[in-house]
Amino acid sequence: MDLDWSEEEEAFRREVRAFLRDNLDEDLVAAGHLATSVYPDHAASMRWQAILAARGWAAPHWPVEHGGQDWSAAQHYIFESERIAAGAPALSPMGIHMVAHVIVRYGSEAQKRWFLPRILSGEVFFCQGYSEPGAGSDLAALQLSARAEGDVFVLNGSKIWTTHATEANWMFALVRTAREDRPQKGITFLLLKMDAPGISVRPMLMASGEEVQSQVFFTDVRVPRENVLGEVGQGWSVAKYLLEFERGGSAYAPDLEVRARRLAEFAAERPGGGGCALIDDPLFAGRLAALRARIAVLGTLELRLLSRAGRGESLGALSSMMKVLGTETAQTLTRLTLEAAGPRALAYQPHAVRPGGPVPFHEVPPDGKVLGEAWQALAPLRYFNERAGSIYAGSNEIQRNILARSVIGV
Repeated sequence: MDLDWSEEEEAFRREVRAFLRDNLDEDLVAAGHLATSVYPDHAASMRWQAILAARGWAAPHWPVEHGGQDWSAAQHYIFESERIAAGAPALSPMGIHMVAHVIVRYGSEAQKRWFLPRILSGEVFFCQGYSEPGAGSDLAALQLSARAEGDVFVLNGSKIWTTHATEANWMFALVRTAREDRPQKGITFLLLKMDAPGISVRPMLMASGEEVQSQVFFTDVRVPRENVLGEVGQGWSVAKYLLEFERGGSAYAPDLEVRARRLAEFAAERPGGGGCALIDDPLFAGRLAALRARIAVLGTLELRLLSRAGRGESLGALSSMMKVLGTETAQTLTRLTLEAAGPRALAYQPHAVRPGGPVPFHEVPPDGKVLGEAWQALAPLRYFNERAGSIYAGSNEIQRNILARSVIGV
């Protein structure tokens, strides 16, 4: 595998840089640099999606006939690297990066014509209805019932950890339409409108202080049968295909590489212009070097796998490998960043309560600005959010089981 960029690829990099320079403003860059997780500020993300859509770059990984670009794996990788380095916010993945692929493969022609252009424009914004209070990594245990009643299904039950349920106007959901001998049978993949009568959304306060996820309740919610994606009772196969894109359909390394480089820059700063920098600590420097080497290896692996995907090959179980390596490397990075940020990164906010004694480093500035640097205030929030990385999209323990069965043959 040739790891040197060709002249054509370098020309594409220059084109991307020029586009980013001409279209990013301070607000969009702030939304990108200060995002607390993979989900940026919603308004900024949607504004950036509109700019990308006008250029034809909102969904370059889609088939060309549906609005994608005929890019190579290297071009996709270059675009992501340059986007992240420039500070552009990410796009919410549920529509463009996940369910759109499923609609392309399993959707009817009418579903493709209606949904795909509206996902690109942002008119349709999806959330994901998979997990339930009793069905997380064991997703096949889901219980949200969908009783057939003529040309509709009547839904009763709930979903949990539903990201952007308060912003979404559509949900793709796994529902139980029958009970059979195996829990994976009798599941149907359904598209439903979030303003349907009987749906209520209860936001959940996260440890980071955000309300990004919600619990969604369904009481006699009526969904047309025509909103089934694929076949009734065959939703498990549809869901497995979608999970390939959630777990390994995009690259982790470009984002991690930029964040690790910034961490190295922060660690090299000397307090007050003198004294010792954190990078002078050989233990910290060694751990950071090992992390950056791991990111480089991950990047090489992702290029190989994305090249396969670009040729139309399914990643299959290898998407599980990318998910494990990507999320666990991200967790290592947030731990190091939290250490580097020092006491300014403590999440506790004593000004909101009545502490029983002195609380060093937590004076509240009169102008309301962040104490220390913005990256220090961001460090604990990214740390808390990345804890979920090894759980969402199927826990990493589950991914290792998949790899053991499918790749190693154990």
